Amino acid sequence: MSNRPGADLPAAPGVYRFRDAGGRVLYVGRATHLRSRVGSYWGDLRDRRHLRRMVPQIARVEAVACDSVHEAAWLERNLLERSKPRWNRIRGGLEAPFCIRTSASRIELAHWRPGVAADFGPYLGGTQARLAVSGLERVLPLRYTDERLDGGLRDLARIRGVGPEDRDAMLASVKAVLRREVAALSGVRRELALLRDRASANLAFELAGRIQQEIEAVAWIGAEQKVTLLAAGSDFEVYGYADGVLVKFQMRAGRLDRWEQRACAPAASRRYLDRTPPEWSEFAARNAELARSLN
Repeated sequence: MSNRPGADLPAAPGVYRFRDAGGRVLYVGRATHLRSRVGSYWGDLRDRRHLRRMVPQIARVEAVACDSVHEAAWLERNLLERSKPRWNRIRGGLEAPFCIRTSASRIELAHWRPGVAADFGPYLGGTQARLAVSGLERVLPLRYTDERLDGGLRDLARIRGVGPEDRDAMLASVKAVLRREVAALSGVRRELALLRDRASANLAFELAGRIQQEIEAVAWIGAEQKVTLLAAGSDFEVYGYADGVLVKFQMRAGRLDRWEQRACAPAASRRYLDRTPPEWSEFAARNAELARSLN
């Protein structure tokens, strides 16, 4: 690792871990930008002044580069629920987990915990999840396709030009967004951007601000996130290897909740790498390279 803390980290979202000279984990955190976040510990900690006494004890930095900030948030939560280091204040995280259920004419948000039946998710953060559902309903007003609307809603449906005949197509579009299909996500965000710009042009700045929040929330729930799954699935391990460093991630009951790394000879690494599911290979290889650069 270079002399400047954080200099060898990528400008990417992820989770970082500090160890002391004895190898004990001091702290686990998440970042939108790993390089600048980790480097900030050797600057003005501002609202993190309680960590000033920890910084001189840091002897080693480890990190996992994630595919989104949402994925980093889930990974941090899973790791801290399994084990809380001394300098972390909270076991787990502050954001509540939610899921989304769809029916013929409804998009419903519900609190989530392992074992709860749901169609899509889980997602971290009630505010983000609610804003995402609001944005979806703004562009795809599925509730107006119900055949049993009362007078007020029926009038609104007529104004929007929406009826029961639109239900199947609209529901399919909602599900495509929630499945993170690129074209569907881009379409909803584009429509929301048009509505935001129209509101701003009409000097409805509060509405424009609300729609901008919805755009960001739709991006949040549509981001890559594979470290916490709705379905528990089978338990498995993910391994990556780079130049003498073996990285292991453990998936249990649909949650990646353990991360380890150690020295390993090339010949010995092969039997571990063969266990890694193909869909995790890029993630594992990328983080093995990162571990080697920080070693």
